[in-house]
Amino acid sequence: MMGRTNFASKLRWWREHKGLSQLELSHRAEISRRHLSFLELGRASPSRQMVLRLSEALGVPLRQQNALLLAAGFAPAWRETAYEAPELKQITKALDCMLTQQEPFPAVAVDRHWNLLKANGAARRLVEFLVGPIASGAQVNLADALAAPDVLRPFLRNWTEVVRYFVRSVEADAIADGSDATSVLLSGLLA
Repeated sequence: MMGRTNFASKLRWWREHKGLSQLELSHRAEISRRHLSFLELGRASPSRQMVLRLSEALGVPLRQQNALLLAAGFAPAWRETAYEAPELKQITKALDCMLTQQEPFPAVAVDRHWNLLKANGAARRLVEFLVGPIASGAQVNLADALAAPDVLRPFLRNWTEVVRYFVRSVEADAIADGSDATSVLLSGLLA
């Protein structure tokens, strides 16, 4: 019963998050409103296909589709591959090429939570010029660096405009993916 309740609350949250009525979602997913209501109340258990159908109708990102599947008692459908994984070697090689092509201009690659993955030489030189050397292997979060009062803020004349624009983009990410990690990032920025 706990798994059904967990799935039910997640499904209801996503539907409300997307601003849809039960009738609108049932129409999109091509199921009856009554069946959707039973799923949201935990009175019915979804099949794996039903979870995927509802996820698609709601436009739920793949990571969160996996969370819905897990909540309903199913294995994840989508594989998440670590950035450093050998099977992504061609991707990282292409990324290195793009960063190199941006020289002499600074360029960085970040993950979806603004953690620095790679930077070209110009970006490293710029950061070292502004804030001093960064320890090798140090975790750098560009969102934290932008919002912190003593990192990049002193060097940006239009910091207020830049951070306002940046926070709006993180808000959009938080709305789109609904993940706890993005919500925590947004809360940290707003604090």
